[in-house]
Amino acid sequence: MSEPALLAVDIGNTNVTLGVFCYREGRGTLAHHWRLATHREQTSDEVLISLKALCDLADFPVASLSDAIVSSVVPPLLPIWERASAKLLGRAPLVVGTGIKTGMPVRYENPREVGADRIVMAVAAFELLGGPVIAVDFGTATTFDCVSAKGEYLGGAIFPGILVAMEALFSHTSMLHRIEIARPRSVIGRTTTQSLQS
Repeated sequence: MSEPALLAVDIGNTNVTLGVFCYREGRGTLAHHWRLATHREQTSDEVLISLKALCDLADFPVASLSDAIVSSVVPPLLPIWERASAKLLGRAPLVVGTGIKTGMPVRYENPREVGADRIVMAVAAFELLGGPVIAVDFGTATTFDCVSAKGEYLGGAIFPGILVAMEALFSHTSMLHRIEIARPRSVIGRTTTQSLQS
């Protein structure tokens, strides 16, 4: 039997990010990671098929998965992924949400308002880098989350993500057109496309 592995799932508004952490001697290492588009109408069977296919493509034995943890900011998808995990592992995953003990005190005025994704990012940043630290996530929303030197979640800032901001720009201007988001040759754009990319 191979070493036990943890499936970590972060369900975002645009993407579902997956990681498999393999454990040896109490230490976890990221062995595989994938990104799927978020589909709100997806069934647990479709999720299960996707998980098995991704593991097959990575030549990773799906039977090595022993546990799962799920973080979600898309409430309708949480029970779908919980069912898929239960079918795959024979038990429900650990769900990151209100009341879960992360080891990080949350100093938000109303801790129930903080998205699971923000807490997960803050805990990961503190674990990897110590504190004080700011965790930045460029997703559907761009978030900045601050952690104190003592490892306390302090709060942060939320801005429109790059794609959301670009869509707003294109839908409210007559002369600007959709472009590919790519690194421009220079920060100072010399064409409209380069200027938008900058």
